[in-house]
Amino acid sequence: MPNKLAISSMSLGRCYAGHSLDQKLDAAQRWGYKGIELFHEDLADIADSLYPPSSSYSAPSEASQIAAARHIYRMCSTRGLEIVCLQPFLHYDGLLDRLEHRRHLQKLHLWIELAHELGTDMIQVPANFLPSDYVSTDVNLIVADLQEIADIGLLADPPIRFAYESLCWSTRIDTWELCWEVVRRVDRPNFGMCLDTFNIAGRIYADPTSPTGRTHNSEMAVRKSIASLIQKVDVSKVFYVQVVDAARLKEPLLPGHPYYNPEQPARMSWSRNCRLFYGEKEHGAYLPVKDIATAFFHGLGFSGWVSLELFNSRMSDEGTEVPEELAMRGALSWARLVKDLKLVTDTPPV
Repeated sequence: MPNKLAISSMSLGRCYAGHSLDQKLDAAQRWGYKGIELFHEDLADIADSLYPPSSSYSAPSEASQIAAARHIYRMCSTRGLEIVCLQPFLHYDGLLDRLEHRRHLQKLHLWIELAHELGTDMIQVPANFLPSDYVSTDVNLIVADLQEIADIGLLADPPIRFAYESLCWSTRIDTWELCWEVVRRVDRPNFGMCLDTFNIAGRIYADPTSPTGRTHNSEMAVRKSIASLIQKVDVSKVFYVQVVDAARLKEPLLPGHPYYNPEQPARMSWSRNCRLFYGEKEHGAYLPVKDIATAFFHGLGFSGWVSLELFNSRMSDEGTEVPEELAMRGALSWARLVKDLKLVTDTPPV
């Protein structure tokens, strides 16, 4: 399978900033994207537009979400876009509150129906990043929870796959090594992982609280991590990859910094505001993305969906030019990545 370009729907502008899914899909089509990761936020926004809630505090009903999924499938199909996955199925694994765990399982059945209506067979599950008081330290429980959703997904018709992703600020599973160990122990054919250049580098190379922007022995840590990744990971369990970079901050992300949020880990605040597309050195990109991506494509031999999951403060700007600008920047970064890594793609980059 050749490599195909995708992007997260919210990476082209947040719906709460006035960026409609129609605008974002049009921009994606114009700039040569083949697929999208559908952020549930955009599905909920469509559901609200089709069936306005009774109050501003009401969540979209299940029926309105299903109708929205059908509508989004048609929107994407007419533009020749595939839906890679529905994401993110948040804060599920390892919950200490087992009543909340059961509520998540109830929600999962709706998400599976949404995935079917969207024409995708994959739901992305980020490793839990609730505060530590809410998340068990017992990896056996985390594995058992994920086996539970995998088994539910296997019984679906058609079956649903789950892509588990370690975030660099996740509470317990915050490295690819821990993520891979969980995937290996879950041991289900429909349960794999998403590898993300940002979240790998963001944990072992970058430290937004440091004046240098780097961890101690950052370059050595990356070299060791890449060598281990190539040796240990079964590429058949890598369901898709994400390739983005991030900006080095001019000042450490500590109290007083514009991005500081006392309720978030520093890496989360940095991630939400400062991710960049691959190679955007003019915007301050500094992570070893090329080395990590080379490990994905040439070390592991991955080929398939390559998504540009950007989070950046620009996405929340209200200008009508935002979706077009971000789609263009992403497409240019893809062309640069394809050239730099000599990737095989389904179509020539823009």
